[in-house]
Amino acid sequence: MKQTLRIGLIGLGARGSDLLPNAILPIPEAEVTAVCDVYEDRAARAADTVWKIRHTMPAIYHDYRHLLCDHNVDAVVISASWEAHVPVALAAMRAGKITACEVGGAASVEECWELVHTYEETGAPIMFLENCCYGRNELMILNMVQQGLFGEIVHCQGGYRHDLRDEVSFGRENRHYRLNHYLHRNCENYPTHELGPIAKILNLNHGNRMLSLSSVASCAKGLHTYLQREKGDSYDLTHADWKQGDVVTTSIRCAGGQTIVLTLDTTLPRYYSRGFHIQGTLGMYEGENCSVFLDGVHNAYDFDWKKQWNNIEQYRERYEHPIWKESLSSGVTGGHGGMDGLVMGSFVRHALSDKPMPIDVYDMASWMSITALSETSIARGGAPVEIPDFTGGRWILPDWKAAEL
Repeated sequence: MKQTLRIGLIGLGARGSDLLPNAILPIPEAEVTAVCDVYEDRAARAADTVWKIRHTMPAIYHDYRHLLCDHNVDAVVISASWEAHVPVALAAMRAGKITACEVGGAASVEECWELVHTYEETGAPIMFLENCCYGRNELMILNMVQQGLFGEIVHCQGGYRHDLRDEVSFGRENRHYRLNHYLHRNCENYPTHELGPIAKILNLNHGNRMLSLSSVASCAKGLHTYLQREKGDSYDLTHADWKQGDVVTTSIRCAGGQTIVLTLDTTLPRYYSRGFHIQGTLGMYEGENCSVFLDGVHNAYDFDWKKQWNNIEQYRERYEHPIWKESLSSGVTGGHGGMDGLVMGSFVRHALSDKPMPIDVYDMASWMSITALSETSIARGGAPVEIPDFTGGRWILPDWKAAEL
């Protein structure tokens, strides 16, 4: 087993520049030997960060293809724009690099298939960096589900409910890719934060799979109202023809009979929420108020539920996931409440041990495909759209099990 993973970090905007000092460099086994961004200032700032923390100077690149030729790079972490994720990941696998890719939706179903085919042809390990799969509450609920506390799960919900009006509206000033997506696409553009933890609960791609979806989008009014206030009527984007609906609702049907509802809500004033919700034959969990409802235990509170808000804390000692028990004892690192450190640590650990990636290419392809498929469904007035089986039928095999997180 190798002792050190030499990493090249591609994409150094807000996400990459946060991952570098907070989630990658704190890992003793990770060595950042190269950084890459099309913008010179971002790449230079990242190299300076590595020098300040580790006292080593990484190679600096402005073209990812040059970084992929660097023999001092074993693995790449892709944190570039959404539209760059798949092309860079494909090139990285073809270059024989171990690959970790940040989250986002796919531009097309075809590129999802290309991910799968390239992985199967090259055998190059790839992991999808869905940090929410490592959330403390998400993992605790997964543990409770696996121990049968909620019975058989029949329905799940999740959302990306995050006020991004400033990030989108000021995309030109901040060099942020989201702007062009909101101007030109209407879809569930960021499905995996909510879908990832649900997929682990429902064993999607491993004994179960998503069959079809139907998506609808509201009108797009939020960004116009926001820009009128912030920049006035004379600003060109105030009157832009925004394509992205303010709220997108996607319903998914699974082979096991379960249903999933995903909600995208990013251009209206609101509080942050991932809306994590599961319902089973013996109980439910509601992420909006961090509450567990168990049949035969909480029924008397059905009309007075505020008294049980945050009662998840009563179950910590017994059901805290082993990953978080270890993290809390050793010290939580990384942004987003520790999720970033856990997902990056998992990638490095699996890469060094040559173990199968815990969020693999089949997860990556199927979760990312929701964006392109929802776009088709919305354009067809909410018509159902088939979700491809990226495992090629192998999801039904007894030994086709998900790797441990």
